[in-house]
Amino acid sequence: MADLNAIAHCMIGAGYTKECVKIYKIIRKSIVDEGLYRLGVDRFSLLQVHKLDWEAVDSKIKTWLYAVKVAVKTLFYGERLLCDHVFSSSSPAIRESCFVEVVREGALDLFGFPENFAKGKKTLEKMFRTLDIYEAISDLWPDIESIFSFESTAAVRNRAINSLIKLGDAVRTMLADLENSITKDASKISVPGGGVHPLTRYVMNYISFLSDYSGALSDIVADFPMEVPASMPEAYFSSPGPDDGVTSPVSVRLAWLILILLCKLDGKAQFYRDVPLSYLFLANNLRYVVNKVRTSSLKFHLGDEWIEKHDAKVRQYAANYERVGWDRVMSSLPANAAAAMTVPEAAEWFRKFNSAFEEAYRKQSSWVVPDSRLRDEIKISVARKIGPAYRRFYERNRAAVSRQAGSHGIVRYAPDDLENYWSDLFYGPSGGSFSSGSSSRSSVSSSGHGGSSH
Repeated sequence: MADLNAIAHCMIGAGYTKECVKIYKIIRKSIVDEGLYRLGVDRFSLLQVHKLDWEAVDSKIKTWLYAVKVAVKTLFYGERLLCDHVFSSSSPAIRESCFVEVVREGALDLFGFPENFAKGKKTLEKMFRTLDIYEAISDLWPDIESIFSFESTAAVRNRAINSLIKLGDAVRTMLADLENSITKDASKISVPGGGVHPLTRYVMNYISFLSDYSGALSDIVADFPMEVPASMPEAYFSSPGPDDGVTSPVSVRLAWLILILLCKLDGKAQFYRDVPLSYLFLANNLRYVVNKVRTSSLKFHLGDEWIEKHDAKVRQYAANYERVGWDRVMSSLPANAAAAMTVPEAAEWFRKFNSAFEEAYRKQSSWVVPDSRLRDEIKISVARKIGPAYRRFYERNRAAVSRQAGSHGIVRYAPDDLENYWSDLFYGPSGGSFSSGSSSRSSVSSSGHGGSSH
């Protein structure tokens, strides 16, 4: 750099300014162009970008994201330093002219790609690459503004700014499309066994990825109003806000998307004919939502209060499932399970319990609870509500009923049999069934010795 400065100083001093500047521009521009070429920066027109399939565009974006950092922080920054040093003793006009001629074309090509990409068709799969580009330009903006500070490089600054504007518009469009896709989802297929709906998985995975872009989104959604869909029930009219611990524009937007999803899931629960299964579906899906929030960046946006509030609703759904799904079994036992009664009365209570329990179990043997914690919570809760009462009734009346002539098959289940059956629940069709082990349990129980064998 010192030698180049000395050469330039001599040539300009000897009256060869034009020749010095010309050869400098030619040599340095070729070096910058070669550097950009090696980084994979190509000149793409709007039409060319739109003709590429998504895989090709995605590959170009990956290349561009690496290239832009090197180009701005090393290539363009280095050229600015070199030019200022070589022509330090010359007029500012010469320094500006040389730098602009060397880098402008390459810089315009570099920032032209994201602008053309942002003008293309907006699809939800492009959201995260769009945010990647937005973040890259936004993070580099102070450097861009400093390096291209000359008035004659305003076109480069403007193209970078226009890229940010177009990318922000694209993100807002895709956010609106995401809302619409959730609200207008018309699938009426019930998930077998009340499991997690594909819409829940897709939306929550999508939103959890969005939450990692809080910096870019905070600029983009600051003045982006939300519209309450007309199809939402009255209970959902109030937007998320300070009462939920959600205050920033990004947090409110993410909470709002989840709110729309939960509203949609309420509607999908109505497709189940079995009311307890609809409650189990809601519990499964809300637990998935809460777990996704708890284990992703969404936790920092929505907060512990939001998580606790919706975790409580999971427990409420589970309680509703227990109440509706096992109410007939609970009512098939006498109010005072340890009270004295005649053998015929006890036998009739056993018959009622057998019928109610078998019907509930057969119906629910194909139901699922994917979350192991929720699955155990429900099993323990059901067992605590029914198990102790049945055990008291069983221990009080089993012997007498078993001794009665013609009582074979009346006392079918020892208390521990029920525990075994409950332990098989909520694994789906591969779980337990009466045909896969009830015969051995029943034969032992009905012989009058079931309690001692378990």
